Formats: sequence, C-alpha cells, structure tokens
Amino acid sequence: MNTAELHFLLDGRDIRLSQVAPTTTLLNWLREDQARTGTKEGCAEGDCGACTVVVAEARNGQLRWRSVNACIQLLPTLHGKALFTVESLRAPDGALHPAQQAMVDCHGSQCGFCTPGFVMSLFGLYQTEPAPDDAAIADALSGNLCRCTGYRPIIDAAHRMYQLPAADGTPSAPLPAPLPAPLWQRATDPASSALFARLDALDDGRTLDISHPRGRFIAPCSLAEFATLVATHPLATLLSGGTDIGLWITKQFRVLQVLIHLGRVRELHRIEHTADQLEIAAAVPLEDAFAAILPHYPELTELWRRFASRPIRNAGTLCGNIANGSPIGDAMPALIAIGAEIVLRRDTTVRVLPLEALYLGYQKKDLAPGEFVQAVRIPLRDAAAGKRIIRAWKISKRQDQDISAVFAGFALTLDEGVVTEARLAFGGMA
Repeated sequence: MNTAELHFLLDGRDIRLSQVAPTTTLLNWLREDQARTGTKEGCAEGDCGACTVVVAEARNGQLRWRSVNACIQLLPTLHGKALFTVESLRAPDGALHPAQQAMVDCHGSQCGFCTPGFVMSLFGLYQTEPAPDDAAIADALSGNLCRCTGYRPIIDAAHRMYQLPAADGTPSAPLPAPLPAPLWQRATDPASSALFARLDALDDGRTLDISHPRGRFIAPCSLAEFATLVATHPLATLLSGGTDIGLWITKQFRVLQVLIHLGRVRELHRIEHTADQLEIAAAVPLEDAFAAILPHYPELTELWRRFASRPIRNAGTLCGNIANGSPIGDAMPALIAIGAEIVLRRDTTVRVLPLEALYLGYQKKDLAPGEFVQAVRIPLRDAAAGKRIIRAWKISKRQDQDISAVFAGFALTLDEGVVTEARLAFGGMA
C-alpha cells in the first residue's frame, strides 16, 4: 500500500503535504513556505553550517537526534521524522534553550548570520552527549563557519550550556493558553519519551510515492520492494543522505525525473557482525558506520575526524560514498587497503566483489543497469595471520570539511618481521 502524503513533525505539529516537488530542499521550504528565516543560506552546498537544523527519528527502538544541513536535505526525506529549527528551541514562556543562553552569556555572536546554525549544532550535541570533551565539541562544530567572532567564545558556549539549568520546557509562569512541554526536552529514557511515541506511530509501513510535474519521489520500506523499483527504473537516481545529490540540485540545477529513497528501507539500516567480518548496509549514516568500524580499526580515527563534518556524516552514507565513486572520495582508499568487499544486488540477484574491482576507470563502475550497492563488508583482524599495520593519511587545504588533495591507505601484514602482504591504495592521484 502506498501513500502520496508527506507526513512529519515540526515542533510537534503534524505537517501533511500532498503537492511537493521531489527536489524541494528543506531550506527553501522553511524560508519560503514557513517564514522560518532563522535558518540561513550561506553556501547552498553543506559547507558553512548556516542552515543547520536537527532531525529526530525513531529507529531500532532508539530515538536518534542528528544535525543536518537543510540546504541540501530534500524535503520528502523527512517523512516519518521530527524537525527542529532554531525557532523551535524557545520555551513556551520565551525562555532561551541552554544552547541559546550560553551563546548570549559567552558573547558568541557578532553579525549573527551564522549564529542559528551554531546554536542548532550545539543543540544536537546537547541532545546526544551529556559530557562532551573538547574534541567532541570541536567535531560537533566542524561544519559551522564564523567570520566575525572567532571560535573561542563559541567553544566556551558549548561548555557553558551544560552548566545552565536543564531545558525541560516547563514555563516559569502560567500562560494564558498553556502549551505542552517541547518535544525536544531530554528524557531519562528517550525510548519512553512523548516524541518517540509520536514518531513510532508515524511509521505505518506504507511506501511514500509522490508524483509531481517536476518529478517523482518513491520511498519504499522493504529491501525487496526497493530492489524491484530499481530494476524497474534503471535510470532513477538513488538517494540516501543526498550530500552529493543535493549539490546536483542547488549548484548544477539538474532535473531529476525519478528519485528512489533508501532511507526508509529497514534492511538497509543494519550493521551486522560475524566472527570474521562487519557488514554495513547502504543506508547506514557515516557517523554510525565509523562507530562500528573504529573499535576494530582505531587507526582510522583520524580519517573519521576529518571526513567532512558531523552534519554531513549524519546524513551521508558509507555506501553512498563508495557508489558515488569520486576519485577523491575519502573512504575507498582506506577500505581497499584493509580488503573490503562490496555487495551488489539487481532484483533478486546478489554478487560480491573486492571493492577495488568496482572501479573500472574515472566515473566508471562495474554496475549493471538496475544494480545497486546493498552493503560493504569489512574484514576483521585475524590474529593468526600475523601482525597487521594499518595507516591512513589525508592531505587537504583545510583541516576540517575539505576534500582530499591526496588520500592514502596502507595495510601491511608482518610475520616475524617479514612483510607477507602489502595493500596500498591512493585517491586523488590522477
């Protein structure tokens, strides 16, 4: 059963839209249709953070909060989720959220254009990490740029917001028309919160299928249906986080006739461990993928820290980076070095390739029409095979949020000091 109605929450209010152009960005909808001008457009490519908002979703029995870039997030991808903007944070009596109050207390704003984005990144941090260290704060703000204040007062505000009274949304005085506590309030058990219950109720298992004069957007819920749709529409654009596709729309003004969204396919959000490998499915965000990989390969921590920014990693996926196949993509050299494999599927047929075999040349991949990347398999260390040395290096013009000039991944296997296997992979060499 399908539905053509886009349904999500904004400040706890039900938003139902039936006439939505599939490539409408969340930023344009907020500013033009909702007059929520606190969310700014700076770069329109997910680099500056002025458009940062926070999205919550119920997944695998958990309430997940993610800061994302509204300028490249497509509106239909919000189906079944909850959206929060800087306007959402004010309490019913007008009191500021700790993230906002801390920015005031620490003088973290001058011209103010970037401030809403910083506040929302801080809000996302506040919702997910109870006691972040300096590295976690820097990472949470790595996707936000400020050209006035400098970053010290903003980092001070990140520490300060945890010293302020907890935000519970309770009015400090009676209101003429009392409102319920904001759904963003932190709960001891997020899975029992009012927001989780609302979001869980939104998931009715129906495929979202929006037809519009400017294109079609399809978001199935099962892997079997997704595979059938891709086989039926081999020229369709496959969309997960949209961190690349968003730029096709905002910068290249491409017309995308059919979009098939991975984000609601339950099987594509799985991370599966076996005795000898880790399998990460196609819709798993980069942030979650690295959280699964790093305990096995801590040498890739620096790669994770410098892989885009947190809002990009919250939306973009590891398999999307692989499928995009950019010669300066950060993930592929490291994954090729450690011997990753790629799982491809066309309808009901599945095949597995070494990751390096996927790439035939510049922007050329061993993908048949209607075939898609279902998962990536990462081998786990085998102690019996000998000592393994893993290294990954990235050279770029900026430390954070920048593409690679050159990326290198190395994996050496040693047996009593003798190299028995060497795997080297480079990106950006052509």
